[in-house]
Amino acid sequence: MHEPGARPAGGDRPDRGGGRPVSDAPDDVAAPTYSLHRYPEKLIVAGLPPGSDVPAWAESATLFSISATATETTVVCAGRSVPKKVKQEGPFTAFAVEGPLDFALTGVLHTLLGPLAEAGISVFTISTFPTDWILVPTEKADAAAEAWRRRGHSVSVAPVASPRKS
Repeated sequence: MHEPGARPAGGDRPDRGGGRPVSDAPDDVAAPTYSLHRYPEKLIVAGLPPGSDVPAWAESATLFSISATATETTVVCAGRSVPKKVKQEGPFTAFAVEGPLDFALTGVLHTLLGPLAEAGISVFTISTFPTDWILVPTEKADAAAEAWRRRGHSVSVAPVASPRKS
């Protein structure tokens, strides 16, 4: 008589193979695709002490963001004037999801970050009122664009913003 062996870790879950993520979506439902705009400016993410004022070197850029908590202040800005002594990461290339995105949408970042994770590309994300921004290390920007294109997303050079009329 054959004695059943020990049950492998994972209980009753079937092995879906390859260690890849398992989706609850039916196989015949395609994941949504998005259009992304790639911006040419190199950005820096700088870490400052809590309660810091916006420093004079924090020049506005395609994306200029300040996030502050009780324990830190983070500035995303143009990298050209950030002093070497400031704790910083970068340079990064910014990609913006074409928007505006409805606040009720779910899974936008999940859909866009999956291909980058599979390609081993780290990210820094920022959400603004109309859209999501994905910053990738500048040396990996071409690989990120290619990873998205392989999944059906489009990546184009960002349109030149025209000045607002008063």
